[in-house]
Amino acid sequence: MDTQTNSISSAKAKVILFAISLGLLTIVPGFIHSQWITGSMVNAVLLISAVLIGSMEAVLLGLFPSTVALSSGLLPINLAPMVPFIMISNAILIAVFHYTYKKNIFGAIGISALLKFAFLHFSVTLIMSKLLPSQLTASLAVMMSWPQFATALIGGAVAYGILKFRKRDITETPVE
Repeated sequence: MDTQTNSISSAKAKVILFAISLGLLTIVPGFIHSQWITGSMVNAVLLISAVLIGSMEAVLLGLFPSTVALSSGLLPINLAPMVPFIMISNAILIAVFHYTYKKNIFGAIGISALLKFAFLHFSVTLIMSKLLPSQLTASLAVMMSWPQFATALIGGAVAYGILKFRKRDITETPVE
């Protein structure tokens, strides 16, 4: 196979992976109303996408889940001002992971999860507390604190397992 054919098949594979990821990130949050399941799945898809498709494409994908969560009721409508901060936190997760996973994937998962959590917690504590009523800010602070860190770690573990399986699947030669 020549280089041009290889390039075309690689581009097709990326488009297919992007479409599958987009489908997962838009359909699943609309039906599963659990922060633990949806958040973990979203984080896993974003991290896998960063590795297999690219960081810019993964950041683009990271814009969809919070919008879907808001429109499906997983994220209550009165928390709409939080959506841009969630989108930014997804970009932080993706960027930090993308630029560090080759050195140490476990460190990359931990650091990217910690920075996503820190950004969201900071956003709620310093910014949303000025915009929203205090009782709403209190429940938002819980939702955007340690559960974000935990779901990012869980998503990272799932992504690691899938990426490791995929790599082994490609590198092993079939027994004849």
